[in-house]
Amino acid sequence: MKKEEKNNGVSLFSQSDCLIDKDPIEEIFALNLGDFVAENLISEDLARKIGANAKDKKDRLINQLKELVSIYSLQNTLCVLSFDSSEKQAIFTSIAESVKQMIDVEACHIYIEKDGELELVGTTASSVENKFKIDNNSIVGKAFLTREIVSEETIAIPMHCNINSLGVIVIEDSSGKKISEEYLDLVESIAVLFATSMTLQIAVDEANKLIADEMSSVSDLQHVRAELTALIGDLCDYQQSFVENLANSVDKKGGYTVSHSKNTANLARKICKELGLNEKTTDLIYYAGLLQNIGKIALPEQIFANNGKLSDEEFKKVQSHSNIGVHFLMNINFLSEVVPYITYQKERYDGTGSPEGLKGQSIPFGSRIIAVADAYSALTSDRPYRKALSSEESIEIVKKEASSKWDPVVVEALLKVV
Repeated sequence: MKKEEKNNGVSLFSQSDCLIDKDPIEEIFALNLGDFVAENLISEDLARKIGANAKDKKDRLINQLKELVSIYSLQNTLCVLSFDSSEKQAIFTSIAESVKQMIDVEACHIYIEKDGELELVGTTASSVENKFKIDNNSIVGKAFLTREIVSEETIAIPMHCNINSLGVIVIEDSSGKKISEEYLDLVESIAVLFATSMTLQIAVDEANKLIADEMSSVSDLQHVRAELTALIGDLCDYQQSFVENLANSVDKKGGYTVSHSKNTANLARKICKELGLNEKTTDLIYYAGLLQNIGKIALPEQIFANNGKLSDEEFKKVQSHSNIGVHFLMNINFLSEVVPYITYQKERYDGTGSPEGLKGQSIPFGSRIIAVADAYSALTSDRPYRKALSSEESIEIVKKEASSKWDPVVVEALLKVV
């Protein structure tokens, strides 16, 4: 979103008719609504509906809270990683298992603050410490107090948001290998995203109680409304950070020496603009470009570092990585719209591709764009088994396969932007 566009969104709702008695809290709320519009979280019509005047101040606040809770329910992130249970232990065990698999470590444990202690709520190990005191005598307590990563024999990553601290993710590995910065950034973004989502759920529960309580005060309603708008805004930022860190980790696993996923996504965005696609579609294709190799995150790093022939088992894992990625993305609510683009990115324009053998225009346009952008980015990048090709060489290869492998219209757009 361009800066001037965002500013327009803010000015649309600041100092507006929806302010109540020129209350500064109302001004902050109006600014937050402007940000929501600028970031395409809600439409202008919905923002005006949320900010519409009501004869009674309390009734108006209740109506606003109902709309905000509805926005959150559409953006819920409690399915970011692969789980389908509402039970807390199952949720956190699933998060721990996903973290362990993604960064390829021996074990992962999750502790949540309860009654002044940090209590184990999810783990991939059979035997582990159940509780820690919140003090500086353990790396778990220290990470919780400082809100910073603490690295000793194990690594403790705090789960916190701007409002409070909730717990700590602990990762263990005795192999002696150094955990890369990309993987640590990914775990940290997961920790912050879940802490924000959990805190937002608490705020939503409080809002619903206040809405149902006839004795709730205006100040209480205003307070929870301020928390909701701030947390929803933060959640959008942390979602984007999570996607970018996930893409960086995929590149790390795949052995790219540069940010292949980011390059692919940026090139896909340029192609979209050359083709005149609208902003929402362009954004979805950009995210799909970032995550088009998402299945690799579930595979061991040594598979991609192997310059020789893969074993049959390794080959099967690599062949299925797209399906793994699609399954993973289907469990991320806020990314569900990019799933079709990634599902069909391996289709060929002549109909001989996979998984469905779709042909020509029947392949989603976003998939066709990502396929071309990915091919060009891969050809111009160093890999463990070969050096990068020049731009001229890469263009010639892509041109030769236009109409058979690639959409010729997309290839033509590529030639204009590189």
